[in-house]
Amino acid sequence: MIRVTQRRSSISLKPKLRGTLRALGLRGIGSSNLVPDNDAVRGMLDAVSHLIDYEPASGQE
Repeated sequence: MIRVTQRRSSISLKPKLRGTLRALGLRGIGSSNLVPDNDAVRGMLDAVSHLIDYEPASGQE
């Protein structure tokens, strides 16, 4: 599992990137979510890496 936290605003982003943040379960600055560690999620994290922080969530499966 990976803990994802939104650090920057989604205002003035293209709709595709806003949708990616929503798909990761992020609703605004400071919101966090646990997501599974797989290739699809890694691609989404890469697409919005300038807006988020992420780290492995150890011990929380």
